[in-house]
Amino acid sequence: MSDTLHYEAAFEDALRAHRWPYVRVDEQRRSLFSTSAVKSFDFLVHRPGGGGWLADVKGRKFPYDLAGGRHFWENWVTDEDVAGLSAWEGVFGDAFSGMFVFAYWITAAAPASALLGPFHAFRGREYAFLAVSARVYGEHSRRRSASWGTASMPTRVFRQSVVPVFGHARPALPVAG
Repeated sequence: MSDTLHYEAAFEDALRAHRWPYVRVDEQRRSLFSTSAVKSFDFLVHRPGGGGWLADVKGRKFPYDLAGGRHFWENWVTDEDVAGLSAWEGVFGDAFSGMFVFAYWITAAAPASALLGPFHAFRGREYAFLAVSARVYGEHSRRRSASWGTASMPTRVFRQSVVPVFGHARPALPVAG
């Protein structure tokens, strides 16, 4: 299994475990709108109670280690990710929302890990899944790297904007972490 595909496989396993109807999108193909290619999302998900998600899964370690120490709440996406979900929302209409699903692989016990919501065990690892709409993400993100074409949300805003995919919304919690 590749370094990135285990995040999507874990999310798919969680969808099955919660019995949410979904369709996995073939990422090897790009759909054309007019004459331009548009990045695909990963899953078309029907949510309990109605409505659908065009889910683009973003795998991240929690925490992740760099030379400068441990980092939490990594949430960067590419400009292409945001543009792709926006284009797909236009095609699917109001019944579907473009959503970034951050699949956090819990790599170490950390005080902030408890703030992630319910965990899902998959192939000897634990994951937490948090979602934020692409529209909200686009409104609040800031340029991370011009050369890589990436953006991220400030941690405080990200933490206030995400919801656990599976489980109940958690109460307001401190932002430290």
